[in-house]
Amino acid sequence: MTRLGPLPAAFAHAALRACVAAVALGVGVGLGVATSGCAPAARPFPAESSPEGAYARVAVAIAEGRPRDVFPFVEDEAQWAAYTIRKERAAALERARRSFPKEALAPLESEYAADAAAPDGADVFVRLGKARGWFARLKRDLSGVARTEVDGERATIVTARGSRYPMRRRSVGLWGLTAYTAELTADAERATRDRLRVEAAARDYELARALPPGAPPNSASAAPP
Repeated sequence: MTRLGPLPAAFAHAALRACVAAVALGVGVGLGVATSGCAPAARPFPAESSPEGAYARVAVAIAEGRPRDVFPFVEDEAQWAAYTIRKERAAALERARRSFPKEALAPLESEYAADAAAPDGADVFVRLGKARGWFARLKRDLSGVARTEVDGERATIVTARGSRYPMRRRSVGLWGLTAYTAELTADAERATRDRLRVEAAARDYELARALPPGAPPNSASAAPP
């Protein structure tokens, strides 16, 4: 009998994806053991436009250590919030760099720079998800689909472990997880408020620099040109 050599890398990777997807869609085996030697099932990979397909792709992305690929399967409102965080942090930091003294700028650089420099909203989502343990919890909790509940534009994946993953249909036709929307929306609103405060402080710093030594703050408009 001829002994086969190791699987080619591309085939092994495809087998892993099929295996994880089969676990996510089949009976309740957690993803923690999904990659430890199961064989790919014949069950077809579901369409990405279905709730089960979204869940399976999230499962594969988490199992393969690609949290950025979860972002397309997060609902629109959460994605918009992630983009807003990036935009507001970048705007606030750019304004502060023009007007703040170094000692006042330093804490903003520390707090805002990572999101301000993020290439995309997905990168903001990944940074926050890692910092807050979202992906670690997903990896521990994802298991086989017991049933899918669909009600119009909303759906819920119920797993064999009893976990529930609410989803909403996105504008592009995919289904997106809603679990992170509240946190991301709150972060986006806070980033907007922070940017407004930075702009107000920047104007104050500029005004203070424009005044002659010892002049009261309201004398700037009366100062001669």
